[in-house]
Amino acid sequence: MSYVVNAKQATPGQTRLVERAVEDAGGIVVQSWPQIGVVVAHSTASTFRQDVLKNKAAVQSVGATRTVAVSEGTPATADTPRTPGSRGAAAYKKANGQPHLNGFAAGEVFDVAPAADPREGEQWDMAQINADDAHAITDGARSVLVGVLDSGIESTHPDLAPNIDKASSVSCVDAGRPDTSTGSWEPTTSAHGTHVAGTIAAARNGTGIVGVAPNVRMASVKVVNDDGFIYPEYAVCGFVWAAEHGMDVTNNSYYVDPFEFWCDDQSDQAAAKEAVRRAVAYSQKKGVVSVAAAGNSSYDLANKTTDAGSPNDAPKPVKRVINGGCHDIPTELPGVVTVSATTQTEDLASFSNRGLDVIDVAAPGSRILSTYTGGRYALLSGTSMAAPHVAGVAALLVSAHPEYTPEQVVTALREQARDHSCTTLTVGAACVGTELNNSYYGEGIADALKAIS
Repeated sequence: MSYVVNAKQATPGQTRLVERAVEDAGGIVVQSWPQIGVVVAHSTASTFRQDVLKNKAAVQSVGATRTVAVSEGTPATADTPRTPGSRGAAAYKKANGQPHLNGFAAGEVFDVAPAADPREGEQWDMAQINADDAHAITDGARSVLVGVLDSGIESTHPDLAPNIDKASSVSCVDAGRPDTSTGSWEPTTSAHGTHVAGTIAAARNGTGIVGVAPNVRMASVKVVNDDGFIYPEYAVCGFVWAAEHGMDVTNNSYYVDPFEFWCDDQSDQAAAKEAVRRAVAYSQKKGVVSVAAAGNSSYDLANKTTDAGSPNDAPKPVKRVINGGCHDIPTELPGVVTVSATTQTEDLASFSNRGLDVIDVAAPGSRILSTYTGGRYALLSGTSMAAPHVAGVAALLVSAHPEYTPEQVVTALREQARDHSCTTLTVGAACVGTELNNSYYGEGIADALKAIS
């Protein structure tokens, strides 16, 4: 089993004490992050949790990161190198041909075709967020780097190749250990990350489409394994990597598996949630703006009652009662920009999660044309497609205002959004709130032109 063990203090000394507690409990230290006081450990001992917690001076919490045994990579050994410093599952993949990621709607793959003539005229989504007008002024600064935490980016795609920063790219799916070897961060079973990347920064090069910020650079940070899971240790690795490698923005179109909602009153879930929270907070402290998809369950995130899809790595999920202490992560973590999805007519997409004072802004997420593996293009739908529009706008904001802190960027994204009043849906919770801030659109639809004006 894989665990995260959180130190009481995020210091190298405390982290070393946690490592010792892991080893004393019969576990193996797989990866240490002293920057945030988190240790990833593997153990076969049934008493591992209790034994680690005996070190009361150093250990704050410990929790399993999944409900099944570790399957990836080579089994860790005591001398493993360490770097200091979805509804997901195989069942979904079998049914739909794709791993699940937060906000990726089942069956929403259309019109996959080889690259041909430029298709910018088909990008209604860019007009909705005023990106086409923004491009008349700037395509973004080359100095800005966006981390795409996803299933990998096809670096040879003609619309993406000019903007991929290979030196900053990494895979985190080997038990949460960073892997920069050739090909490690390329897509293997999913085109999802490649599609997301095109929306953010497909190059203006006379080929295919144009992204929201077509002159910024992107790093592929692979956090989705071949079965479609994004376990907590993968996400922790991704956020800390972004922090340590100068990324300005990250896009997170997923929820951390195996729980759609991670609950404070469940010890394993609380520990894993804390580890991811620390990683996100650390990245923000280092200057990273985090953007995340709201999710695809037509769920009111402001009024949680049940969770029918967790854990998604079990043979059969068990419906459970949940409460306000249960959160979709990283979407609902402090400081993260939460994005709902709109249609071409600016209605809330029926699949989109919503929630008063949970949704920050909205963006296009229905039948979005973007890059696809094999050098192709495709239409996909989901809040996964909405979030990268906002990540692109954030990249334009940082381009125009490199002096802004992450908090200032988030404030600007919200204040500059185009106000949108409530609309009516027959699916899920009704819209509540005002034109200035409501459960469907947050503070409005993201606006690229205002970001650079």
